[in-house]
Amino acid sequence: MIHYRLVCEAGHDFESWFKNSQAFETQAHKGQINCPYCESTKVTRGVMAPHVARTQDDQGKKLRELVTELRNKLIEGTDDVGDQFPEEARKMDDGEVKPRPIRGRATFEEAKALLEEGIQILPIPDAPSEGN
Repeated sequence: MIHYRLVCEAGHDFESWFKNSQAFETQAHKGQINCPYCESTKVTRGVMAPHVARTQDDQGKKLRELVTELRNKLIEGTDDVGDQFPEEARKMDDGEVKPRPIRGRATFEEAKALLEEGIQILPIPDAPSEGN
């Protein structure tokens, strides 16, 4: 279902629900939508601000805490190899160095290449901010 603010040719505002945007278009084209004030069938969609459903603040806070906890555990259990991440991952995969949990930085292209080579990597999410 989709909710639209509608305006008739006389400028009256009213609202209605439709199965989808195509249902509105079909009904409007056939003159099946009437203004409740003047009965005009020349109706268009009005400007509406989108409605974004938000989770309860407590739920969002709890989720941010869980992501932060997961991120901290990943960081605590790994060695930071910085920009050498792609090279270190390849060395471990080739058996040149002993495998260990590492973290570091890689460009999108470097990460993609590692995955294409069959080297398993996992991005660590950024710490969530209060607004996210």
